[in-house]
Amino acid sequence: METELSKRLGIEHAIFGFTPFPAVAAAITRAGGFGVLGAVRYTAPDDLRRDLDWMQEHSDGKPYGLDVVMPAKKVEGVTEADVEAMIPQGHRQFVRDTLAKHGVPQLAEGEAAGWRITGWMEEVARTQLDVAFQYPIRLLANALGSPPGDVVNRAHDQDVLVAALAGSAHHAERHAEAGIDIVVAQGYEAGGHTGEIASMVLTPDVVDAVDPLPVLAAGGIGSGEQIAAALALGAQGAWLGSLWLTTTEADLHSRALTAKLLAAGSGDTVRSRALTGKPARQLRTEWTDAWDGPDGPGTLPMPLQGLLVAEAVSRIQKHEVVPLLGTPVGQIVGRMTSERAVQTVFDDLTRGFERAVDRINRIAGRSQ
Repeated sequence: METELSKRLGIEHAIFGFTPFPAVAAAITRAGGFGVLGAVRYTAPDDLRRDLDWMQEHSDGKPYGLDVVMPAKKVEGVTEADVEAMIPQGHRQFVRDTLAKHGVPQLAEGEAAGWRITGWMEEVARTQLDVAFQYPIRLLANALGSPPGDVVNRAHDQDVLVAALAGSAHHAERHAEAGIDIVVAQGYEAGGHTGEIASMVLTPDVVDAVDPLPVLAAGGIGSGEQIAAALALGAQGAWLGSLWLTTTEADLHSRALTAKLLAAGSGDTVRSRALTGKPARQLRTEWTDAWDGPDGPGTLPMPLQGLLVAEAVSRIQKHEVVPLLGTPVGQIVGRMTSERAVQTVFDDLTRGFERAVDRINRIAGRSQ
């Protein structure tokens, strides 16, 4: 699965794996792909430094990257406390009532919420970058579009490629104008924040819009046959995220959540604003149903919604309240039916890719 982009980065397979787990990212890199560590949960620089040290030791000297959540425009003088104060009391009461309805216990006294949407704040992302640029990362990806121009320049000065996610050809064109090196065309099927255009339509649209920039196809990809289809549509690789959640190296801290993922079908996700305030595909749960139902107060814009539900999500996760327990995940969850090592996933992807290529060669009359 070699392309011009994979050769440029020195990787064997044009498979880019996004994950919040260092062990998974390192395993992806060791398997011949390109591991991309999600940084949004690292609010303390020392925590990110610790995990990048670990990545350095366990990636066999092969390349890897970092994914941040950084707005292109900075809002001056606004603190997290200022944002918290904007949350209506009615929404806070709805959270309390929903948790009480399901008997969700409180966190222990003095225990802080372990899940906070703070990585969206520019000062947090910049501290992450100050740490990351001390390491030999080869790629910086931004999940909120093009990062600020000075960040793009700083990355280029250190020979780091910059990637940005796009949900439409128009978004992709803006990335190209901002000096982005790689566009990730993320289709409607993807987990997490995603747009409204499906991958089969979006990928060739973006390829045409930003030619000759390389494009990675994302959203609903979990087999080698799908990777072959992405390359046939003009992509130079595939960006996979959800597929790694049920690998043995992943650390979800919840057997109940892993069980829900393994049991879910492709129709068991929903594109909801309940988690962050922006449309994000995730497991459908009684939590998302409550927010999206007619009796809900309506979700708040990002980042208010994420701050509002942070403690609630931590309580649900810690106490494994199954009806409310969920996670961002794409429609490919229907194919995630067993726990497998990252290397086993790669073996399956490469075999599937070979089957697809052989099939097309037979159809074209080129088989040996």
